[in-house]
Formats: sequence, C-alpha cells, structure tokens
Amino acid sequence: MAQIPNIVILGDYERSLRRYSKWDKLDQLANITIHHEPLQGEVLYEAIKDADAIVIVRDRTPFNETLIARLPKLKFFMFTGERNGTLEAQSLASRNIPIACTPSGPSKESTAELTWALILGACKRLVEENRLISSGGWRDDLSVLPMLAGERLGVMGLGSIGSRVAKVGAAFGMEVVAWSPRMTPERAAAENAISVSLEELLKTSKVVTMHLVAGPGTKGLISKNELALMRPDSILVNTSRAALIDMPDLQQALSAGRPRQAAIDVFDVEPLPVDSSLRNTTNLLATPHLGFVAEPIFQNFSNKITETLEAWLSNKPIPHPFVLK
Repeated sequence: MAQIPNIVILGDYERSLRRYSKWDKLDQLANITIHHEPLQGEVLYEAIKDADAIVIVRDRTPFNETLIARLPKLKFFMFTGERNGTLEAQSLASRNIPIACTPSGPSKESTAELTWALILGACKRLVEENRLISSGGWRDDLSVLPMLAGERLGVMGLGSIGSRVAKVGAAFGMEVVAWSPRMTPERAAAENAISVSLEELLKTSKVVTMHLVAGPGTKGLISKNELALMRPDSILVNTSRAALIDMPDLQQALSAGRPRQAAIDVFDVEPLPVDSSLRNTTNLLATPHLGFVAEPIFQNFSNKITETLEAWLSNKPIPHPFVLK
C-alpha cells in the first residue's frame, strides 16, 4: 500500500484556510497539518522534516538553501500570492521540485483601503478618541483635530496602489505630489499629481505615504536625514515594505516629534516581538500587516491551495505554476 503523503501548511495566523474552502477530499488523500503560530529554527525543521509537500502563506516563513537542503523527502512546494521575497526558489528548482503559487486577489485595493484607514486614524486620533469615550470622558485638549482638505499628500510610488491612494487624496481636496526613482512629470500628471523631488515631498507634505518596491535603490530610503526634513505636524505612512524605512531612526525621530506621527503596517521582524518598544510608541499607529488580509483574498488563497494540492496528488497539471525569472 502506498504511503499517504504528508502535507504541512505554515503561517495560517488567521486560522482562515479551512474556513474558506472544502478540505474533505484532501483529508482523504493526505495527512494535513496546519500551523497557526510562527515557527523558526529547529522548531520549524521538526515540523516539516517529513513533509512531502509544503504550503506557506505569503512570505511569513523564510526558506533558504540550507533549510531546503535538509528536506530530502520534499516533492512539492507552494506559496500564496505571486511573489515571495523570502524563498530561495532556485534551491527548489535545482532539485526539480515543482513550485506553485496563487493569484494575489484584490490585494492592491485592500492595501489602498488600509492606507487610508491609517491616514485617517492617525489624523483624526481615532484610537485616542475612542479610548477617551471608553474611559468615561468626552473631549480633551487634543480633540480639536486637523483637516486634510487643502493639505499636501506626498505619494512615494504611483503604481497600482499609490495611484489609488492619490485618487482618494484628491477627492478629499488634497494637493497630490509624487516621487519615485523613475518618476517623470508626465507619469505624475497622468494621475493628476505633480512630480517633485524627494526633498520637496518630505519638506512640504502633511502626509507622506510609501508605495515603493523594496530594492537596492530604495532599501533604507527613509532614515535619519530624510526624517529630519519632514514637517513637525506630518504623518508618515508605510503599508509597503518595512525595508524602505530605517525603523530605529524612525523611532528616534518620533521621540523627537518629527514627524509628529507614523502609521505603520509592516515591520522588520514579523510578528512584531512582544517586547518591542514600538508597541509602546505613543505617536505610532501600528497594525499587524493587514494590507492584504481581506476576506476575498483569503477565500482565493484557500480555494487555490485546495485546488492545487488536489491536482498534485492526482498527478494532474499544476494550476498556477511559479516560473523563475
């Protein structure tokens, strides 16, 4: 009798995968183990050492060449989304291990929505005002709130997410300016924005929001010197990649009051360590990497995982294979 394959799924923090698709057939064909907590080091290895197939949710669990080499039983690998910056996929390809991914779903739309939730939450002090109500209060000396209409919105990166964010800013009556390493006046004008230098964007914008890919030219783009340029009443928002900002420099800048606030969804280490001082930074509005965490997206992830695993177990063509570029 053929041995039943072992399938290990990592990073289901939200316990969502079994909620959004049917797993009955897979449970009959394989031993399925789903991990909901972050795993690393030897704990991670012990969880996956006997896996015939591994599925990871986004890039929550890094897989490097050393770890992959310790998995001689591995025959199939899958991740959700269309890109994974923490997977050394060449190490799998060199062993002819098939790799599959899933379509991302409406993650650009959900990230744009979260960006504006953070901007408005920070500007309108929603957490603080709610806490005031919960404690029996009504208003305090900080309840006279700023407005965004008539202010300048600085958008760093006018791609599919940044352009959506820019449109909302314009609808609020903000002047939209934009910068990226390859920005042109024509590109900005196509999104009803004005192309400016990075220095001008930082010096003049009430809200600076980041929507860039983290790469050699943008990693650590915002550090001590750039933060010092920002308005003392400004808000810095990052729903893109933590590597864009030097986070220790940001924490120091927030302590010094320039910028006045930050609203951050992405961090160098995720989940954010329990003892991280960022958890207690009073002028930081932090969320646990929610940009892509939305019902339609996780429905898509779950459906595509079950569809793909059923195809692999049945020796059928793999839908959405990942191809190295």
